[in-house]
Amino acid sequence: MKIIQHDAIPVPAGHYSPVVEHNGTLYISGLLPRREDGSIPEGIAAQLELVLAKLEHLLLHAGSDRHHVLQARIYIPDVSYWEAVNATYAAFFGGHRPARCVVPSRDLHHGCLVELEAVAAVIA
Repeated sequence: MKIIQHDAIPVPAGHYSPVVEHNGTLYISGLLPRREDGSIPEGIAAQLELVLAKLEHLLLHAGSDRHHVLQARIYIPDVSYWEAVNATYAAFFGGHRPARCVVPSRDLHHGCLVELEAVAAVIA
């Protein structure tokens, strides 16, 4: 097991690693739509766009990219957001269709409307 750390990957405040690699597989911890200044974009689509940009940033610094995502789990506070989440997610991944689970949950940390975790393959 290898913890992926890079100057461009912020050190989390909690007791976890943003990216862990094991046997060519990357495990990406839950990503929230908070900017560096702590602000959160308005609306589910804008929040998911930020989270997906953060995901791609982590993947690129860990030796992968969006086309090598194997699985994603998306947490939302209410199933009513499903259509907007699906459209934003589809626009990001295009023809690539990773396994996915959308989990309606209770309130998310900091009042966010979305959190995403993912599993990806390292590019050989």
